[in-house]
Amino acid sequence: MKRHFDVLVIGAGSAGSVVASRLSEDETCRVGLIEAGTMPDDPDIADPLKWTMIQGRAYDWAYRTVPQPFTANRIHEWPRGKIVGGSSCLHAMAYVRGHPDDFAPWAQAGGERWSYRGLLPGFIRGEAFTAFEGPTRGRKGPLDVYLPDAEVSPVVRAYIAAGTAIGVPTLTDHNSGELVGTSPNSLNIRDGKRLSVADAYLPPEVMARPNLTLLTGHEVEHLVLDGHKITGAIMVCEGETRTVSADRIVLCAGAVSTPLILMRSGIGYPDTLKQAGIRCLADRTEVGRNLQDHLLALGNVYAAKKPVPPSRLQHSESLMYLHSGDPTRASGSPDIALACVVAPSAAEGLAAPPYGSAFTILCGVTHPTSRGSITPSGPGRNDAPIIDPHYLETEHDRAVFREALKMARTVGHHAALDEWREAEVLPGLAVQSDGELDAFIAKAASTHHHPAGTCRMGRDAEAVVDPDLRLNGFDNAFVVDASVIPTIPSGPINAAVVAIAETWAALPIGRP
Repeated sequence: MKRHFDVLVIGAGSAGSVVASRLSEDETCRVGLIEAGTMPDDPDIADPLKWTMIQGRAYDWAYRTVPQPFTANRIHEWPRGKIVGGSSCLHAMAYVRGHPDDFAPWAQAGGERWSYRGLLPGFIRGEAFTAFEGPTRGRKGPLDVYLPDAEVSPVVRAYIAAGTAIGVPTLTDHNSGELVGTSPNSLNIRDGKRLSVADAYLPPEVMARPNLTLLTGHEVEHLVLDGHKITGAIMVCEGETRTVSADRIVLCAGAVSTPLILMRSGIGYPDTLKQAGIRCLADRTEVGRNLQDHLLALGNVYAAKKPVPPSRLQHSESLMYLHSGDPTRASGSPDIALACVVAPSAAEGLAAPPYGSAFTILCGVTHPTSRGSITPSGPGRNDAPIIDPHYLETEHDRAVFREALKMARTVGHHAALDEWREAEVLPGLAVQSDGELDAFIAKAASTHHHPAGTCRMGRDAEAVVDPDLRLNGFDNAFVVDASVIPTIPSGPINAAVVAIAETWAALPIGRP
């Protein structure tokens, strides 16, 4: 039987959960929500301490990059959620909006609604933040934003004290004003358990709406094109091919899957599609390009003088956003980030001490200038994508990363951490020259799980979506997810993705 909806939302991750929930508030709007994965049934997902252990399980797309020349020719694992809730079921739960200046390029690309001021109502509408009241904070939204206090590790408190001692601003949290500075991480945790975006926006009372239909286990093969419209999607579920049609299509499959679905449907750069055995139906050169991601070096590891108590949160308890040239500067978008992990954290191939005997300071670049791409290797949904993020390709990225590692060591060797630090294990004090630091970073740099930008928004003819997030060249199709981001914000992108979805769903264009 062929199903038809007023709106078909493809992808039940962070963006799709918001869009489907908000649009289905209108009882007259029949919303179909398509998800390749299933409902969560692994109890480990809810345990904040197990987020590093659940990657690679059945609900992970388990993507891999091609070898990266500037990260020691390594292939990087790219976990992405194949589950209701998407990657918000896998991520580290940190909630960081970004610096207001991060959104200036968004406003240039799409207008004032995508500036920080324009997105602020979406941020407020989405969150339930109860630590304190403020004019920029939401208290009644679906998504809990928890600011820990008593649970923060004594190691992390010493790390924060080290930052403060060198002049780093101390913040109440990362989302109430300037981002630059140090604070315990705000987390999407409720009652001690992970809160995915689907948990927040698709609770049982929402799923009970008669006008909202969730179809799980449906993998999209391709979209159905009819001139300037997309009329539906061809999907496979349990080996059976099914067609779902709709008056309006909203792609929310994320920065990896959304461009792949478009390209498998014949929407993309003709030469790229031809190489994958796909007939080009709509020439859209930028689909799959402009790929951006954050890297963190795993890591600047320190053996401890005494046992490091287990984290009571999710291991990585505090981010520190800084200007590499002046850690005391309190304003403007930061160019580096540090993070304190209450555990040894080392990239594959680097030896780390046993758990409980060490702590780590991660470091990375907030605004990488390297740009990569995602392309299909073949015409079918089971053909592995070619993911080439071009990590550390630019001299800017390599130079700023080097400064980030130097800053991590400045904090790690500060007297405020003397009570805990026995010795630096990685990279080790013998590593001092810029060349040696670069070589270590190449071995240690790992994804921070923030892919974005592959269907960028813009006013120009080459942009994949316009300022209304409408797919250029099509009257009734939209992209609402991390792929539309033109330039990556400073921190974890999930908070911004929720705000994008909230903002779009509140627009007249978002309503049938």
